[in-house]
Amino acid sequence: MSTCLDVTAPEPVFAEPWHAQVFAVTVALNETGWFDWPEWARRFSDTLKRNGLSRELDGGDDYFHAWLETLEALLAERGAATPDVVQTLQQEWERAYLTTPHGQPVHLRQL
Repeated sequence: MSTCLDVTAPEPVFAEPWHAQVFAVTVALNETGWFDWPEWARRFSDTLKRNGLSRELDGGDDYFHAWLETLEALLAERGAATPDVVQTLQQEWERAYLTTPHGQPVHLRQL
């Protein structure tokens, strides 16, 4: 009796690395007690509904932008990452990757 194994690679769970990263950060914050999962689900659902009012969501980047929006709002409410701090960090990352030679690790300077 012969068996046939499917050796095709599985589809990636996340389309982009940042999708996986923001998901992992959220799970880690939940696991350390920053918020409980029912609270997260309610907030994320509210964000998806709000964002879906003006256009149809495609379930890709827009889903994870909504995820990030929810996380940033939650952290800002708790005083962990104010919008000003998030904006500064985004600008510093942009500066860092634009000035780093190709193939070299990106280093964020101390803020």
